[in-house]
Amino acid sequence: MLSWFVMPLRVYNEPYRYKFPVVTILDMVRAQRILFDRLGIHEVHAVIGGSMGGMQALAFGVFFPNFAKKIISMATTSATQAWAIAFNKVAQEAILKDPEFKNGYYDPEVIRENGLSGMAIGRMAGHISFLSHQSMERKFGREYKRNDGLYELFGKFQVESYLEYNGYNFTKWFDPLSYLYITKAINIYDLSRGFDSLEEALGRISAELYLVGFEKDILFLPSEMETIASTMYAIGKENVDYVEIKSDYGHDAFLVEIDKIEQYVKDAL
Repeated sequence: MLSWFVMPLRVYNEPYRYKFPVVTILDMVRAQRILFDRLGIHEVHAVIGGSMGGMQALAFGVFFPNFAKKIISMATTSATQAWAIAFNKVAQEAILKDPEFKNGYYDPEVIRENGLSGMAIGRMAGHISFLSHQSMERKFGREYKRNDGLYELFGKFQVESYLEYNGYNFTKWFDPLSYLYITKAINIYDLSRGFDSLEEALGRISAELYLVGFEKDILFLPSEMETIASTMYAIGKENVDYVEIKSDYGHDAFLVEIDKIEQYVKDAL
C-alpha cells in the first residue's frame, strides 16, 4: 500500500498536479498514525468519525488494533457502494469537463477568485445526496424566491438558490484537484482489501466498536452499518454495538442533529 512518507519529492518547485499518486483512506490513517508517534502518542481513548471520517475510524480499528480503546464510526460503510460512487462520478466529470480546469493546470489564485462552475455543479449533486426527500421538503418545499417571477425562465425555487449558493461558494475555498483525489479515495475504499474477506478484516478489531446509522441516509444506508455489526457477531466478536438513529435529515444528520447522538456518544466514551 502506498504511504505518504514514500511519495516523490516535488520537482522544479512546481505543483504535483496529476503526478501525485492516488491516496487511499488507509494512507490517511497511516499518515495520522505517523504524526501521533512523532508526538509521542502511542495510545488513545477513542477514535471517532462520520462519513469519510467513519471510514478512517474503522481503518484505525482494523490496521492499528491496539491504538484506540474505542472506535465510534457514524454514517459510513465498509466499502463504498455504486450509489455513492455515482454521485462522485457526476462531480468528477463536471470538474474535468470545465474548460477553466485546464486539465489540472489551472491557476489556484484564479479559482479562489472566480470559482469553478464544473466543481459547483458537482457539489450541487453532492448536496442532494447529503439530504433526504423529507428534509428537502421541510427545508424548502415549493417556496419560490421572493424577487423572482414564477414565469421568468431563470426564476428560482428556494432549493435551487440553496444549491447554487453552496455549490459556487464551495469552489472558492476548496481546490478542484484535492476534490478529485478525495472522491477517488472514497470510491476505492474497501475495508476488506488485502484480506480474504470482510470477516477477516473485522476480526482484527479489538477495540470496543460503536456503529451509528441514520434512518434516511441515502448516501451510506444504515443497512451498510448494520452489516458490519452482524458480520462481527457472526464471527463471534461481541465488542460491537449498533444503533440506528431515527432521523429524516439524511446523511448530514451526524453533523446537524447532535442532540440525537449526544447521549449515545457520551455513554460510549
